[in-house]
Parts: sequence; C-alpha cells; structure tokens
Amino acid sequence: MTSISQVNNLQNQQRTNSTATGSVLSNGDFQTFLTMLTAQIKNQDPLNPMEGTDFAVQLATFSGVEQQVKTNTLLTALAESSILGDLSKYSDWIGREVASSAPASFDGTPLAISVAPPASADTSFLVVKNTSGIEVARLPASTTATEITWSGETASGGTLEPGTYSFTVESFKDGSLASTSQGYTTAQVTGAELKSDGVVLTLAGGSYAYAHEIISIR
Repeated sequence: MTSISQVNNLQNQQRTNSTATGSVLSNGDFQTFLTMLTAQIKNQDPLNPMEGTDFAVQLATFSGVEQQVKTNTLLTALAESSILGDLSKYSDWIGREVASSAPASFDGTPLAISVAPPASADTSFLVVKNTSGIEVARLPASTTATEITWSGETASGGTLEPGTYSFTVESFKDGSLASTSQGYTTAQVTGAELKSDGVVLTLAGGSYAYAHEIISIR
C-alpha cells in the first residue's frame, strides 16, 4: 500500500517535473496516470490534503495531452492514407507498357528508342551510357529519325554486354553542339514501390523508372 510520505513525494515530483509527466502521457500511458492520481486521493494526508488547484492542473494536463495524442494518431492515419493513395493510383499501370527516359534494360534484344532531334540540326548522334554515366557507344543518327533501333552495337562494330543503359541524342549545327535530348524506351511495368524521393516503377528486365520520367502509357 502506498504510504502518505510516498504520495507526498510523488506530488512534489509531479509539480516540479510536469514535462516528464507529459512525456509519459504522450506515450499513451494513461492507466499509469490514473493509478497515480487515484493513489494520491486515497492516501492524501487529512491534515494536508491535495490542493484543488493541483488536482485541476493534473486533470487539465491529462485531458490536454490525451487530446494531443489522439490528434497525432489521426494525423498519422491521414498521412498513411495519403501515401497509400499516391501508391495505389499506380497499381493500374502494372502490366502496361510505359515510355520513359529512365535507363533501359538490354538483354541482347534490339531496343526501339524514340528520339526527337531538332529540325535545325545537320548532324545527330545516339549516345549510350552505362549505369556509371560513362559513354560506351556513340552512333550516327538521322536528323529526321523519330525512332532508332539499337542492337547493342558500338561505334567500333562490337556489341555491348547485356545490362542497363541510358540514351541521349546529341544534335550539332555547323559543327557545334546545338542540343541534347532524351531517348525514350518502352517497357512493361511489373511493380510499384514508394520510396523517400517518390514512386518508383519496376520495369521488365530489372530496370526502374520514377513516375515523373514516364511520358506515355499504353
């Protein structure tokens, strides 16, 4: 049984350490608070009863923190609902083909790369880079082409190993670089994942694309 001296010590501790009490309550330990309060009332010194103001402060603290915990719980639920909503809207994309500027998976099968060199260019090149951003192939491209089929070849006539590659088109005018544009490839979406920097779509072959890199879906 809790002694009167213990209760008084507990009262003094609560008065001088309200922050700690609030921390306990904010962790959801309401039953502990109620047990402590009940013990204070039952075992208070008849000659030195708990002040009504102290009782009111404790109740107000309990009520206020309880409401804050409920608010935090609600906000967390709303945030989770929003996140799931962002992810669920991409579920319909699974199984469909998307065109994106993201690096594409090459398995030896020729890739169709959509391009759009400027009409003013007199020379264009398809530039292929590996996952480290290193240029591994540079091939002449028609300045009027809207699609280039790449079979993995390099400028020297060799063939690159299967892997993940990105594509750009460098266009020149009178020997000077006029523009650099993205090359777009098409792949099937096999999954979607929410990461800290946005929704990531997993593509067939093991590559992936962020949602903002998608330009079309079919």
